[in-house]
Amino acid sequence: MRRVLDSAAQAGLCVLLVWIALIAATPLRLPGLAPETAVAPPGTRAMWLWKPEPPRPVVEWAAANGVRALFAYYDPAAGPAELQRLATLKRLCDEAGIMLDALGGDPSWTNDHATALTWANSAAAAGLFHALHVDVEPYLLPSWQTDQAALVPPYLALLQQMSAATELPVEADVPFWLPTVTLTDGQNLADAVLARVAGITVMSYRNTATGANSIVGVADDLLRRAGALAKPVRLGAETQALGDCSYCSFHGTTEAQLHKTLSAVDTAAQRYPAFAGIAVHQYESWVALSS
Repeated sequence: MRRVLDSAAQAGLCVLLVWIALIAATPLRLPGLAPETAVAPPGTRAMWLWKPEPPRPVVEWAAANGVRALFAYYDPAAGPAELQRLATLKRLCDEAGIMLDALGGDPSWTNDHATALTWANSAAAAGLFHALHVDVEPYLLPSWQTDQAALVPPYLALLQQMSAATELPVEADVPFWLPTVTLTDGQNLADAVLARVAGITVMSYRNTATGANSIVGVADDLLRRAGALAKPVRLGAETQALGDCSYCSFHGTTEAQLHKTLSAVDTAAQRYPAFAGIAVHQYESWVALSS
C-alpha cells in the first residue's frame, strides 16, 4: 500500500512540475491587452514601399534593419508582371519573417468608397497580404479647411466599411494631431478612428526622439488613447525631403543619426503598452541616407 501511495505522490509531483514549467514559459501580458498590443521590443521596424522596386534588395535591406512589416503599394489594375513581382516579394518576406501588408489610399477615398472597397477586396483576393495599410488623409482635400464637419462622417464610414469588407485587419496612417479634432457630438476624432481599425501608424514626423516637439512627444496623446483601447500604435519617421519643415525629416542627416534617434525612441516608448515599433517612410529615401 505504501508503494502505491508513493507512486501516486510522485505522479502528482510530476504533474505539478509540468504546470509550473508551462506557467513560467507563458509570456506575461498586461491585463486586457491582446497579444499584438504587447510593447514592441527595441529595434522593431516597419517600412513603406510605394514604388515597384526589385524585391530582393528591398527584403535584404528590410531584414538587415529590423523591419518586421512591409507596407507595399498594391494597384488592383496591376498586370501579370506586377502581380508576379508582388508574389516574389511575398515569398522573400516569408523567408525573412517579414509581414507583407497591402498599401493604398488617396484623399478622394474619403467620399469615393466604391473605389476604396474595390481596392480592399482586390488586395484580399490576391492572397499575398497580412493586412490592409490604408493611407487616406481627408485633411488634404480643399474642403477640409472650409467644411471639416462634412468630411469626418464619410471618412469614419469608410474605415468602418473597409474593416468589414474583408477578414484582413485594417490599419490606418493618421496625423499626430488627430486628437485635437472634436466631432459635432463631442466625441474625439482619434477615439472614433481607433474604434474602427485594428491599429494605427502615427505620422509623428520629427527628427528628435523625446521632448515636446519630438517623435514620442507629438504622439503621446494617441499612444495613451490607443493603450486604453488595446490597439497597437507604430510611430512614423520620415526620411524624404520636406522643404517646409526641416525638423520633420531625417533627410540630410545620416543613417547613423537615424539609427541613434530611433533607438532613443524605442527606449522612451517602452512605457506605452500600445507601442508597436517604428515605421520608416520610405524605402527609397531611407536607403539614400548617407552612412
